[in-house]
Amino acid sequence: MADFFVQQGERGHHTLFPGVEAYTMAGERLMLSWVDFEPHAVVPAHSHPHEQIGVLLDGELVFQIADQQRTLGPGDMWRIPGGVVHGVEAGSQGARALDVFHPVRQEYL
Repeated sequence: MADFFVQQGERGHHTLFPGVEAYTMAGERLMLSWVDFEPHAVVPAHSHPHEQIGVLLDGELVFQIADQQRTLGPGDMWRIPGGVVHGVEAGSQGARALDVFHPVRQEYL
């Protein structure tokens, strides 16, 4: 029988960049990633083939997506098509975000 629940200790855990920790779980075709940012932590500009949609749960993030830059607060959302260059920097209080990826990012399992 399938296990439909994932407890905290069963999630994947990855240090993406200094001060950026991700906790992940995946289904067959999509992945959920809970991301904690320390104050002023930076995710450098990068791209990946996965579609990414997210919501800021707490704190402040300055996002650069393609040629657009925006400062986001709690409740703000983003969408990043596969292959689009993007990066982010956390504000002075750090931040917490939730990202969804399609398809599953195998390197984060």
